[in-house]
Amino acid sequence: MSDHRKKIWQFVRYCMVGVLNTLVTFGVIYLCKSLMGWNLYVSNALGYICGVANSFFCNKQWVFRSKGRYLPEAMKFVTGFLVCYGIQLWAVWMLTESQFGDLDFRICGIVLSGYGIATLIGNVIYTLANFIFNRLITFR
Repeated sequence: MSDHRKKIWQFVRYCMVGVLNTLVTFGVIYLCKSLMGWNLYVSNALGYICGVANSFFCNKQWVFRSKGRYLPEAMKFVTGFLVCYGIQLWAVWMLTESQFGDLDFRICGIVLSGYGIATLIGNVIYTLANFIFNRLITFR
């Protein structure tokens, strides 16, 4: 397999892990809040902790196949998560506070606000930035 195809397949695996992380996060939130009756914010925090932990292990083992030490990579991973989340938040804020944020978009009969579209754009920015960070820094 060519190097270019390997990189594309690596990004596809990264996106698959992202879908799994979303399911883990929401599943833990649902389990804790709805089935166990725990506090909403505790449930939310536990869900995100489980999602990030799942993300780290899946990315380390399956996506990037890293042989590095766990603690240094975990620290870089969390740093990358925070940096990329900050970039995403900044992008959403900038788009929402501009004239773009006041617009409504009708797509296939569904109306999306400027904030909704900004959030989708921010998610794409986060995904690309975090993949690059993990590829070049965390699991190189």
